[in-house]
Amino acid sequence: MDSRAPEIALPSVPAFAMAGRGGVLMTADGEIEDLDADAAGRRIARDLPLVVCMPTVARRLGIRRFAAHDLLELFAFVRPARFCLPTLDGLARAVGLAPAGKPPDPARLPEIAEVLLAELSELGGEARTRAASLAQAMADGGWPWAAPVLKALGEGGSKSRFRGLDAWTRVPEFPDMAPPPPPGSAAVEPVEAADRLRAMLGTGAEEREAQRRYAEGAAHAFRPRDHVDEPRIVLAEAGTGTGKTLGYVAPASVWAEKNGGAVWISTYTRNLQRQLDQELDRLYPDPKLKAERAVIRKGRENYLCLLNFMEAVQGGAARRADIVPLALVARWIEATRDGDLAGGDFPSWLTLLFGSERTTGLADRRGECVFSACEHYRKCFIEVARKKSERAEIVVANHALVLARAVQLRAEESVARRYVFDEGHHLLDAADSAFSAELSGLEAAELRRWIRGAEDGARGRARGLTRRIADLIVGDDDATAALDRVTHAARVLPGFDWLTRLKGENPAGPTEAFLTRLRQQVMARSAGPDNPYGLECETAPPVPGLPEAAQTLVQALDEIRKPLVGLKSALAARLDEETDELPTGERVRLEAAINGIEYRCEAVLGAWMSMLGGVGGPPAEGFVDWFSVRRIAGREVDVGFHRHVVDPTGPFAETVLKPAHGAVITSASLRDRSGDGDDWSTAEARTGLAHMVAPAVRLSVPSPFDYGENTRIFVVGDVRRDRPDEIAAAYRELFFASGGGGLGLFTAIRRLRNVHERLLEPLENAGLPLYAQHVDPMDTSTLVDIFRAETDSCLLGTDAVRDGVDVPGESLRLIVFDRVPWPRPDILHKARRKAFGARRYDDMLVRLRLKQAYGRLLRRAGDRGVFVMLDPMLPSRLCDAFPPEVEIRRVGIAEAVEGVRTFFGVPEASGKSA
Repeated sequence: MDSRAPEIALPSVPAFAMAGRGGVLMTADGEIEDLDADAAGRRIARDLPLVVCMPTVARRLGIRRFAAHDLLELFAFVRPARFCLPTLDGLARAVGLAPAGKPPDPARLPEIAEVLLAELSELGGEARTRAASLAQAMADGGWPWAAPVLKALGEGGSKSRFRGLDAWTRVPEFPDMAPPPPPGSAAVEPVEAADRLRAMLGTGAEEREAQRRYAEGAAHAFRPRDHVDEPRIVLAEAGTGTGKTLGYVAPASVWAEKNGGAVWISTYTRNLQRQLDQELDRLYPDPKLKAERAVIRKGRENYLCLLNFMEAVQGGAARRADIVPLALVARWIEATRDGDLAGGDFPSWLTLLFGSERTTGLADRRGECVFSACEHYRKCFIEVARKKSERAEIVVANHALVLARAVQLRAEESVARRYVFDEGHHLLDAADSAFSAELSGLEAAELRRWIRGAEDGARGRARGLTRRIADLIVGDDDATAALDRVTHAARVLPGFDWLTRLKGENPAGPTEAFLTRLRQQVMARSAGPDNPYGLECETAPPVPGLPEAAQTLVQALDEIRKPLVGLKSALAARLDEETDELPTGERVRLEAAINGIEYRCEAVLGAWMSMLGGVGGPPAEGFVDWFSVRRIAGREVDVGFHRHVVDPTGPFAETVLKPAHGAVITSASLRDRSGDGDDWSTAEARTGLAHMVAPAVRLSVPSPFDYGENTRIFVVGDVRRDRPDEIAAAYRELFFASGGGGLGLFTAIRRLRNVHERLLEPLENAGLPLYAQHVDPMDTSTLVDIFRAETDSCLLGTDAVRDGVDVPGESLRLIVFDRVPWPRPDILHKARRKAFGARRYDDMLVRLRLKQAYGRLLRRAGDRGVFVMLDPMLPSRLCDAFPPEVEIRRVGIAEAVEGVRTFFGVPEASGKSA
């Protein structure tokens, strides 16, 4: 290590901590000033102040983004791939300091900086040299932290061409291995599952009877099947607090060990994936063993692409604005566990600080991978995860990936034999997405880009089909000619600036001509053409010219599909003829190319041509079709033709369940109790089991929690739903009454924003931080993490928050729903109401949503909570969503506020500002 003592030199600038709409400023001389929003905005937009999360500060103060010493950037440099909440207290906790207090003490900011810089000064050897090289590059990029960082490192870096940005050179390669043998068929006995559960819980742990019974019951899914298409299935509803995660991991891990195969555990939310990752530490306490036997799998678009990053560096290192984000990503690449940009160890707030292009946009999102032709193939994060999953015992994935694999990879060896579907109540939603088709401007332009690559000088490295596979068909004149025809024919798909041409009714080519007519029909027939969130209409009867435009487009798409089929046949023939000669890498490329082409021929072009062929008539039996104009906050972004299966659990059962040998489908919210007893038929209908021959084993394990003692439910009858001021006042007083820890759920984004605007100042002034989905510029997972960490904060959100929150303890003690969460009355919902029974279907959806929301209150022993519905129109028949032992009180808002305050023992003055 260098003998020179590094110097810790903090920048001589003000430090600013947010408080309400204003904040507290500490000058460079140590003087403290309380500032309102206007004064703070004028003071901090100069002098490069110390702040935490500059974009959030700017939004709260109502000013433009400004140059600053953002402590998040310093943290990302010093501790890459380490977790930290993007708040002052989050940073303080991460570095081992006490919280900043209320109001926040801005002196905590330089203290955090000093800890991080001191930590940096302790680096030695190659690690110090690489860090210094990056810091020097970042100095050229104008990084405010460069000077103190370089002083802390106390030495210069290497003089390499890319000055440390070439992180791809330091990622280890993954060795090639022989394909694993197929798994065995040994059964897991209930006693084995119970023993494994006991071992994971550890010596001295209190055995929970419900958890043991759950593990023993789940073991049935890990017995060998007796007939083709008749897997062993366990449908398990386990109440909150049962411990179902370890309950199904126990038999799954025993089966994997005994049979040498992998069990795929599938979730719907990233939050549960992360929780599973943590729980697997009990199964594999040795991190090295866990890395070998447990893998987190996500879709390709979630992982950083090393080739994307390399080309961004090669093209962007000379662009001053790109150097800082690329350098921080380079630091992360060297430290990351698996290269996961979405929900892994990548700090999501880097995208908030620098935008997506040089952060999450570095993933492979356009089907452009060249596989083994890529120079980084042997170290590619995606390929490493895929290869590891072939030899793992436990693979944690999500419903979307599991269904996508089943659709795209139909070979027997690609299908998992054993599944656990947690959050099983979302299987219908996942299947609905997986088995639908959409012919839209964005999707068609994406297909053009997949075939032709980047055009019109667009940035990015989108390689066309020719660049990806031309070398695989060298010497095959017919295949080369087919590739040329495909590339030429793809010009009929939307090109650059297609949406402008559609809105101006000046289409170029048959796809744009069809979409222009489609848009005309939507604008003419949908209710409320000024709706900022999108429009839709039925497909029949069509406007004049639309059927003719559809038939013209069918012919044009067929000119793309036919040569693609020829290409697939040529690649398949080579794979077959040279099977004993092909290197592994080239075989992988051929298989990937064949699968990619087949998917686009059948699931994309084939589906589009089928849809277009029926324009003007009724949709195909079992399907529902509609046209739409998609908008985001009033801005038109897409125009499309949609086809969904009325009951998507049918293809889910056929494609995923029947080929499997066993599956556990589980959730705390599977059944719909509708007043006539326990309704398993609802659970079977929503999970695809109604389409199976052999019946599932039904397992019900009640929650150990005493809901009657530890929760309260109020339905408020005197708050006007059409008056935002009254709604906001109700939220304010309820949050004051609970002393924070409140989750506000909304059925419309517009109402959420209205309430947030009215709540922010009074809650912040009372020391109750307020966060909101669709308002705060952070992803939902980060907002939930902040809410979990700050016991007195409040969070507003919509359905994604309702389903994705797992916040035990005092951080979530009150849930307030603005309205009964009736399903959106769109065309798809109309078709399903008709198929499944109008009121019964609507009521089922609402009861399950209420049950899911209410279930957030108690997550562990000792939790207590209150559920408040601000809508007096909640029908009594829907109250079966709640446990029967909990009294549902219909009261006025004053009585509800007093009930919340009394339940939590909060003094009347608590929460309100002086």
